[in-house]
Amino acid sequence: MLQRDYLMRMIEQVASAIGQVMGLRRQMRHQEALLVIDELLDSRFRLNGRLIRSLSDEDIVGMMTTNGVMEAENIQAIALLLKQESEIYEEMGDGARAYPLQLKALQLFARLAAADAPKVLADSDAEAERLLLKLSDCELPAATKRLVMDWQESRGRYDQAENWLYELLAEGEAGLDEAVAFYRRLLPLPDERLAAGGLPREEVEEGLAQAEAGAWFSSRE
Repeated sequence: MLQRDYLMRMIEQVASAIGQVMGLRRQMRHQEALLVIDELLDSRFRLNGRLIRSLSDEDIVGMMTTNGVMEAENIQAIALLLKQESEIYEEMGDGARAYPLQLKALQLFARLAAADAPKVLADSDAEAERLLLKLSDCELPAATKRLVMDWQESRGRYDQAENWLYELLAEGEAGLDEAVAFYRRLLPLPDERLAAGGLPREEVEEGLAQAEAGAWFSSRE
């Protein structure tokens, strides 16, 4: 009961703050909107806003995990607030401040979606997709590409996961052993699931054979 009450209060507080932020944005009162976000980050979580912005997505998730259980509602709230903050900076014409916030929000939502976290405050999969589209013209860091690849695989979008794997290989950020492991993870899956994921069994078998032969990269140049 106490946990449920805490969760409901948190949802109400975050939803109210986001509503307030969006109202201030419509009035072009950007600095006030930023202050609302900063105050909530400082008061609601175990980490203050400045620390949250400085930590990596992995560190945030680690600090929001208790006894091996991810505190999905807190991570979703942080990701939503960072996304709102990035949009405010975009409206202010400050892309340099907006980009790292968008990137961190994408990473947090992708981690939540990959873990199939409950939709407490947001649909993490849909939010990650929107942010990925927004950042489509940007060159993402290799660590983010790897995270996106894992997320796409976890959601059954195997063709997209393969595309990200190819990018990592092309950039020297992944080895053929990772390609072999990727295709071997897919092999036991039913044919219909592979087909639905855009990577039919024959393509999985072909990719595995080429990766094991060391010819995967050259065949796709």
